[in-house]
Amino acid sequence: MAKNTGKRRKNDLTPREIDIATEPIELETLSYDEAVKRFMADAERRGLRPDTISYYKMRTGLFRRWLVTQEKTDFISRVMRHDIDNYVEYLQNERVLSNGAINTTLRAIRALFGFLKESKFIRNNPMKGYPLLKIRSGNIEAFNMKQVRQLLNATDKRTFTGVRDYTYMLLLLETGLRLSESAAILVEDVKLSEGVIFVRHTKNNFHRYVPIQAKMKEQLRRYLKLRGTCETDHLFVTIDGEAMQRATMQRLVAKYGRKAGIKGVRCSPHTLRHTFAKMSVMNGAGVFELQKILGHSTMEMVRVYVNLYSSDVYEKHKDFSPLKDL
Repeated sequence: MAKNTGKRRKNDLTPREIDIATEPIELETLSYDEAVKRFMADAERRGLRPDTISYYKMRTGLFRRWLVTQEKTDFISRVMRHDIDNYVEYLQNERVLSNGAINTTLRAIRALFGFLKESKFIRNNPMKGYPLLKIRSGNIEAFNMKQVRQLLNATDKRTFTGVRDYTYMLLLLETGLRLSESAAILVEDVKLSEGVIFVRHTKNNFHRYVPIQAKMKEQLRRYLKLRGTCETDHLFVTIDGEAMQRATMQRLVAKYGRKAGIKGVRCSPHTLRHTFAKMSVMNGAGVFELQKILGHSTMEMVRVYVNLYSSDVYEKHKDFSPLKDL
């Protein structure tokens, strides 16, 4: 301990003192909670989207619950690769989660340990090279055209909420927007004269425009007249004129699915997104156009759609074959 001489210390540290202050915490003393705290602080410093930060917080929190049962939250360096294996097995067998849901958690854990390794808080990264679980293309659910009609017809267009919900589901079917993207649309983002919607709240932070056609533009005009002026600028509003929350949007699709008696497929905004992709592929959409509209940063998911519905494309080939007009 430094001796107190009674003199006021200098505020500026010497190079040696700076080394002491910035030296990484000893591996043996860094707890899981402290590791996550530093990880989250770094995420905020880098300006990650609030949704991404919330996602990291939730998934690392779920992992912590399991680590508590293994008595491994005291030192982060005690988490080994076999612990990850055991956690995946727990999620599969006891939580009965899908491979897609498990991969969502694994990505957050991988980001956590990647940060810790890069920041030299751990010597060995248990997530280095850890493979994500395979997802079969058949796991992707989409509505057929009959179910789409049933879903839309379940709305009551004699009410404001019915018209709003019809417009909302029609928009997802027309554009393939993500739930978070649709909830963030502002009135000013709807460019009816240009036939596009500006998508500002994207997963990869790249803004984009998605096209809308005549039927969708007309439905939006009708809805906007009924919506009128509200304090919020959000496109979709409640009866009280407040912005609709994502949870409400999630529930409304499920509600109309139950009302329509739709079975065998999950009724959700994301299923409408899959349905947009399915029907676009069936109607001959190209992979690059589909990638741009859906906002995917890579071609991986687009290829899944194309491979999954390729037999439907073969059937449609007779409609767009260049030889049909020869």
